[in-house]
Amino acid sequence: MTLRLILIRHAKSGWDDPLQDDHDRVLNGRGQRAAVLIGAWLAARGHVPAEVVSSTARRTLETWERMAPAFPESTLMRRDPGLYHASADRMLAALHDCAASPAMMLGHNPGIAEFAALLLAAPPAHPRFAAYPTCATLVADFDVGDWAEVRFGTGRVVDFVVPRDLE
Repeated sequence: MTLRLILIRHAKSGWDDPLQDDHDRVLNGRGQRAAVLIGAWLAARGHVPAEVVSSTARRTLETWERMAPAFPESTLMRRDPGLYHASADRMLAALHDCAASPAMMLGHNPGIAEFAALLLAAPPAHPRFAAYPTCATLVADFDVGDWAEVRFGTGRVVDFVVPRDLE
C-alpha cells in the first residue's frame, strides 16, 4: 500500500505590527494569493487531501482556509498546537497520528524544511527545496500501510513546487 503526504509551509505572512504576537500573524497579500495558487495547483494535479493537520498559528490556518475551496468539504481538518515551530521529530510524531491518505501537514520553518529533507530518500531537483520558502509544497509517497510505519529516509518525491513557479 502507498500513503501520500502533502507537506506545506504556511504562505507569506505580514509583519505590519511589530508588537503582534508571532502566533497571531496573518497572511499578507502575496501570501493570500500564493495559498490560492497552491490549492488550485494541488487540485489540478489530483493531490486532494483527505485529512489536514495544521499548526494552530493564524498564518497556517489562513493558508488552509484559502486553499480549502479547491477541495471537497469532507476533508477532515485537525489543529495541532504541537506543530507550531515544531522540530522534525515532532512533525514525524504528528504524521504518525494521521489516519487518512493523502494527508496534508501545514507548518513552519526551520522545522518543516528539515522534516522534508529527512523524510525523503532523495531530494527533488529543485533549486528552492533546501530553503523551503513560504508556501513551498512537497508531495511524497511512502510504501507503508499505516502512517505510524513512516520513517525518515523512506519517502519518494511525487511533486515539489513553490508559488513563484506558478506565477
